[in-house]
Amino acid sequence: MKYQLEQGEMQAYLASSHYVDWQNPLIIQKAEALFAHCSNDLEKIRKAFLFVRDEIPHSGDINSHKITHTASEALAEGEGVCYVKSLLLAALLRSQGIATGMCYQRLARANDHIIHGLNAVYLPELQKWVRLDARGNLPGKAAEFYVEEPDREQLVFAVRPELDEVDYPTIYAEPPLATTKVLEENEDCAEVLKNKLPERL
Repeated sequence: MKYQLEQGEMQAYLASSHYVDWQNPLIIQKAEALFAHCSNDLEKIRKAFLFVRDEIPHSGDINSHKITHTASEALAEGEGVCYVKSLLLAALLRSQGIATGMCYQRLARANDHIIHGLNAVYLPELQKWVRLDARGNLPGKAAEFYVEEPDREQLVFAVRPELDEVDYPTIYAEPPLATTKVLEENEDCAEVLKNKLPERL
């Protein structure tokens, strides 16, 4: 897939912001511990990916009612929906000078469609963006990042165009309003996941 950048400057994909708040002391402290023994950026990407995928559960998978909004909140609370987990992965990698953005899929459910959030990371040695999905694995659906084959994409979900599913090509430096507004305006994560997720960006 041919990607397009929301922002023209690579610096935008390294920035600290309200949602991707990598300059928060919690993020900095976690990054120092997480990457202490990594020797290159590919190892850092895999380390951060595995941490967010496996150690920060998706709020829906643990039947949580809590809503987190920013990267540091997801880290502090130890949970988040896919939109917020993608912010945490971006924050950890941006703290290391690794350009990272957010990207999205439109997926079909039984009676509707929802927007799913994941990441894209820039690999300078390959001069390309590669998508990562740290949502958390599901039965029969395993996402991965391969240090030996970094451009091999393995996501949780493969889109099915016949069901009006979409891989959106835009890589965002900041999360789009559709994904932040729903979390800011609601207090019950279970209700959001059941009935209020956006259907389109």
